[in-house]
Amino acid sequence: MSIVLVLFLLPAVLYAAVWRSSSGGAQPGRAGALLALALVLHAITFFLPAQSGTFHYGFAKLLSATVWIGLLLAWIESSRMSVGGLFGLLAPLAMVVVLLPYVFPGTAFRLDAQPPLFVPHLVAGTLAYGVMFLAVLQALLMVAARRRLDPRAPAQSGGMIAATLGRGSALPPLLVLERMLFRVIAVGFVLLLITTVTGIVFSEEVFGQPLRFDHKTVFSLVATVAVGLLLAGHWLWGWRGRIAVRLTLGGFALLLLSYVGSRFVLEVVLRRV
Repeated sequence: MSIVLVLFLLPAVLYAAVWRSSSGGAQPGRAGALLALALVLHAITFFLPAQSGTFHYGFAKLLSATVWIGLLLAWIESSRMSVGGLFGLLAPLAMVVVLLPYVFPGTAFRLDAQPPLFVPHLVAGTLAYGVMFLAVLQALLMVAARRRLDPRAPAQSGGMIAATLGRGSALPPLLVLERMLFRVIAVGFVLLLITTVTGIVFSEEVFGQPLRFDHKTVFSLVATVAVGLLLAGHWLWGWRGRIAVRLTLGGFALLLLSYVGSRFVLEVVLRRV
């Protein structure tokens, strides 16, 4: 077994232990300590395979980084509030996505041959995915909290997942969850704007035009507009509840289609990396 495969397997094993601890009702501190170690080892995989002056990036690494950022932010939030069954839901997902870049390493980029804004654009985009992923999870926590207040209510969007999130521990008050959701969405919107601006300049440098209206660009712009519309609607007209959940889920789905979807088709379906 190669050392690279071992480095990918170690965080997957730790995530399995986190899942078992969360599902078995173990002390939150134990699950948190296991998760902290898993996050550190998971972060190391972002730099694999290691080649001097080269960085591999593709749909698998983006999915892995998205879940990693979501878990990191959830771990930080868990020190201040109960997050219900969040770790139990995310840990099995992390077990899978942490291994994906080993199978699908993506495209190898020579960093010294890239335009100046390539790395900032990549980092801002990845952070935006991760923050919006956490927003989706918090939106589902809101659904779980609402279902607990009215157990006879019909299942909302993401009802089964929301039930898993809210199972086994007390959820924060609904207003607290809502305040946290819009705070996270505001951060995600800023990161999306940074991604859009750096992407425009990056496109100008590489292709000689500020915007290339391919499906990736269109989905990204529509997602950014949807998130911005949600924030404006919340501040100006008091949008909340179901419309907040639906726009959050819709915006993140568009983000996934914009880059992860296009890279998946290129790398896996068409075998063009």
